[in-house]
Amino acid sequence: MPLIYLVLLSVLFIIILQLGIFGIVLAKLGLSPDSAGLLLGSTLIGSLINLPLFTITATAEITLPKFPLPRVFFTSATMPRDKTIIAINVGGALVPVFFSVYLIFLHSLSFFQIISAITLVAIVCFYFSRPIKGLGIGMPIFVAPFTAAVVALMIAPSNSAPLAYICGTLGVLIGADLFRIKDIKHMGVPIASIGGAGTFDGIFFTGIIAVLLA
Repeated sequence: MPLIYLVLLSVLFIIILQLGIFGIVLAKLGLSPDSAGLLLGSTLIGSLINLPLFTITATAEITLPKFPLPRVFFTSATMPRDKTIIAINVGGALVPVFFSVYLIFLHSLSFFQIISAITLVAIVCFYFSRPIKGLGIGMPIFVAPFTAAVVALMIAPSNSAPLAYICGTLGVLIGADLFRIKDIKHMGVPIASIGGAGTFDGIFFTGIIAVLLA
């Protein structure tokens, strides 16, 4: 991640904390204040780390973007010009997944509620997401959190806040990232990271906004 992105991300985190938004989110999720620092810190640090999973053969000519490429660990310095590296971002994918699993164990949500909510949000995210050649997968920013909040309120009104976070973050990951992997070979990008550039692909803020709306 370029340094400017890291600076902007830090500023956004500070704004969130100063406005007390995270306090509201934590209260609705039933978490302790220490959880905020852990979640923010792991997201910020994890957004710098992309772990390679596999490579796919690109059908479109790969062009290097004008901005610096995300750092992918455990790969060679030179990348083949006919292949795209599929990676996973720690802050934008793994941290939300682990936090969602923690919320599942913390709250009394049934397997049916969780699967139903995630499935509905994933379908909506897949429908509204679009591959953007040379960049990645794009989607209107408020589609996922609004959908997650509505779905959570319908399926589990008494536990709508944690379910909104779970189905919002995992729904985006599945619907807009995993279901769109087949489209990446046509986009001509050297690296495609599940979870994007950490929180800047919207997964982190999807969870926060979904909880606020639920």
